[in-house]
Amino acid sequence: MTVLHINKLHYIFGGADVIYFRTAEILEKNGHSSVFFAMRHPDNLPCHTAEYFMPLIDTGKRYVSDFVKASCRNIYSFKARKCISRILDKYHIDIVHMHDIHRQMSPSILHEIKKREIPVVMTLHNYKMICPSFLMMAHGKPCEACDQGKYFNAVKLKCVKGSFFRSALLAIELYMHHKILDAYKNVNVFIAPSIFLKNKHEEMGFHKNIVHLPYPLDVKGFDKVNPEEIKEKTGGQLTFVYFGRLEPEKGLFTLFESIKNISYNEAESRVVFKIIGEGAIKDELHEIALRNGMHNVEFLGYLTGEDLFTEIRKADVVIIPSEWYENYPVSVMEAFALGKPVIGARIGGIPEMVKDNATGLTFESGDPSDLGEKITYVIKNPGKAALWGRNAREFIEREVNPEKHYRQLMKIYNMAMSHR
Repeated sequence: MTVLHINKLHYIFGGADVIYFRTAEILEKNGHSSVFFAMRHPDNLPCHTAEYFMPLIDTGKRYVSDFVKASCRNIYSFKARKCISRILDKYHIDIVHMHDIHRQMSPSILHEIKKREIPVVMTLHNYKMICPSFLMMAHGKPCEACDQGKYFNAVKLKCVKGSFFRSALLAIELYMHHKILDAYKNVNVFIAPSIFLKNKHEEMGFHKNIVHLPYPLDVKGFDKVNPEEIKEKTGGQLTFVYFGRLEPEKGLFTLFESIKNISYNEAESRVVFKIIGEGAIKDELHEIALRNGMHNVEFLGYLTGEDLFTEIRKADVVIIPSEWYENYPVSVMEAFALGKPVIGARIGGIPEMVKDNATGLTFESGDPSDLGEKITYVIKNPGKAALWGRNAREFIEREVNPEKHYRQLMKIYNMAMSHR
């Protein structure tokens, strides 16, 4: 079987890109062929079909005219449609698997695919199908005001960067896609990595054929860790780590508030919090730590690959304090694969992975007091971390291994072929 994998980026920037590559790798290991379609970009990984990629589109321009042009392209990109027709003419494609196509590509590509009667599967990585801002947040809080396609509420709330104009354009985009063009009618099956995301789409009025399939992860690239060996390396200190983007929706202000208010006795004094990542609120977090004398907070900047995994291995617990409807966080999966438990917010798909007193602890999202209590519990019961970490590793091995994912994905592909 030849599968056309579509994603706007052909390099790793976020979780959707990781899964785009990982899905192709799993299929190739099982004897299938991969063809890729994305944008041209200087950071792209080598690809045998790169000559067919669509031109790079810069979405960072600030002029109103540029934003209007971009919005029109988001609704329907003739350039993307023309480019994908070339690759469809070149290769015999059995099925298309789409990931993140929003903004640069648009669903216009589906018309060329439909013309050739090729079945389509699309993985939902966020809430763009039901929310103009894709985060389902307004002014720092979860928001469901666009329920049942009432996208004009995004304009009233100015939920896209506080801008009436931007919110209006993105609301119009969704109206056009769903109310006028029915742009995604040619997708045979949508994949929801978390049950929460599946249910939320259906509750909000996105009545399509959605099936649940968690993201895959192969633990072979993640070594098991002996907690006692780590203790010797770090001098016996207890280390908590956050890794990811430093953005408001990630709950870092809540985390810092909880760290500030935790009381440490002499025996618990060697507690360290490591922050790994870059983002819009980095400087503000530095200022909070400095102003409040939070000397046990260390900022390690952006790390990736083995450098990132080394720091996670040296930690005892990973903290995921999100305040938006996380889908099925890759960060939780990677922490588990490295044998680390997670203290995670009870929001989105996180509780489907983090089970209290089994693979970690959960807390009320946005509540620094509750988070502080969970951190304090681990500080007072450090032996729990190793037990939960073993359970977390077993969860990954059992629930999201590549073999199981492949079998389930083949069922979905067969479903898509039968419904075209």
